[in-house]
Amino acid sequence: MKQYLLSIYQPDGEPPPPEVLDPIMRDVEALNAELREAGAWVFAGGLHPPSTATVLQRTGDEVLTTDGPYIEGKEHIGGFTVIQAADLDAALAWGRKLARVLTPLAIEVRPMEHGSCG
Repeated sequence: MKQYLLSIYQPDGEPPPPEVLDPIMRDVEALNAELREAGAWVFAGGLHPPSTATVLQRTGDEVLTTDGPYIEGKEHIGGFTVIQAADLDAALAWGRKLARVLTPLAIEVRPMEHGSCG
């Protein structure tokens, strides 16, 4: 089975208050349990805000270090889930379930390449 990255895009700014976020996170955990039961779950995680990022970029013989996000924008990847699925249609079905749980956040589904790195 192929692996797919389900990226969760969220707006910059403070997270929702607990009374809004807690029920969403319960629904996310329920979906993660469903993914595990189906044998589709590989890994999932949330990310700290973009302001905590450090960017490393080679320039000539040096590697420059810059604090903050690589790209300035109004939204960022706030978390992700890696799944395994038989094909893109099956991965999109899981992506749709995640989008329903995280409405109105956008979910990007991308196939992962294997063997090209590492």
